[in-house]
Amino acid sequence: MNTPEDTSLTRRSFVRLSALTAGAGILATSPVPRAFGATAGSDRIRVGLIGCGGRGAGAAKNCLDAAPGVEIVALADLFPRQTERLRERFKVPAEMCFHGFDNYQKLLATDVDLVILAAPPGFRPSHFAAAVAAGKHVFMEKPVAVDPVGARAVIEASRLAKQKGLGVGVGTQRRHQASYQEVMKRIHDGDLGELVGGQCYWNGENIWFREKKEWLADLTDFEWQCWNWYHWDWLCGDQIVEQHIHNIDVMNWAYGGPPVKFSGMGGRQNRGSIPGNIWDHFAVELEYANGSRVTSFCRHAPKTMGRVGERVVGTKGTSDPSRWIKGSKPYEFSGPAVDPMVQEHTDLITSIRANNPINDGIRIAESTLTAIGGRMAAYTGREISWSWLLNGSKLDIFPKNPAPGPGIFGSVPIPGETPLV
Repeated sequence: MNTPEDTSLTRRSFVRLSALTAGAGILATSPVPRAFGATAGSDRIRVGLIGCGGRGAGAAKNCLDAAPGVEIVALADLFPRQTERLRERFKVPAEMCFHGFDNYQKLLATDVDLVILAAPPGFRPSHFAAAVAAGKHVFMEKPVAVDPVGARAVIEASRLAKQKGLGVGVGTQRRHQASYQEVMKRIHDGDLGELVGGQCYWNGENIWFREKKEWLADLTDFEWQCWNWYHWDWLCGDQIVEQHIHNIDVMNWAYGGPPVKFSGMGGRQNRGSIPGNIWDHFAVELEYANGSRVTSFCRHAPKTMGRVGERVVGTKGTSDPSRWIKGSKPYEFSGPAVDPMVQEHTDLITSIRANNPINDGIRIAESTLTAIGGRMAAYTGREISWSWLLNGSKLDIFPKNPAPGPGIFGSVPIPGETPLV
């Protein structure tokens, strides 16, 4: 089920990675990173943040809290106002703040040891490939792509990162949360019996939107869309990819890998006149290798009940994998609570300092691609397979050379009319 851990790069893979990194002027054969001291906290770790929005700022703070000896020394974002609002907070000099569509290239040319990638998801494959080519350790926020071509590029760059001894951590904090870890260990040990189904949810209210007024009026349409990145599939991947990936990743964790089939439905009902082409609700069925079917629900709608979580069903009981199992072998987690959004950075930094770096790149690419598969099945009204999604789909919706200019205002997908690519 899982993508093979073969780290060899085919000629086609190398060509694709070269295309992603060419604009940065960085060669994939660049030196491996400076080794940190074996004693945790003994060496300074210089961190650069690419993408200075709310999640980027939060991830940078989590990284600082994760271990001693960590410093934020560089900031990069498309918009100068974003780096300005963080420069004093993290005490970063003006000459280490970079802007424009090449902001990440400028930051990667500095002597940072680790980069946090938190720009809109559509940028992630190119930013990640360039960071790996530059020999930087990486922490990247989820999701890591918006289409199958991007997800495959992340898989290839992850293999190269492993060859180069680079750490790759990802923002799926449930994987680093003690309660999830303990319950999942018991599920994998058979305490639920054979898994036969489950449900996962990310249902919430409406999301933010920024009208094109005041300083935004001076932006080109493309730049304004980047500022409003959540509202277009080529920038965010839609809600099922951008947010619901957390819960889908948990289901893949429980089942030991991604599904083999996808089908789904959904639509756009509650956004009114707000620009954008993403949907506001999905209901997707994920079929895993043993025949189990998991239902996935996500929604953005005002004045509605919120629900975020997962439920796993086995022949011997049921589980909320965040804390308990009910059935023939009941269990409830009672250990100490540690912030998993800090712990995920602690685990990455500890592994780098021990010269045994974590590399979660392939795993997060698989979970991202799982969410993309659910979206594609719902958008098209077709059943699709994991094998085709991983190896056959040519869908590539993010522009090759993002730059100021005309916007990309795609239509709202309509099942039965949207082609399966």
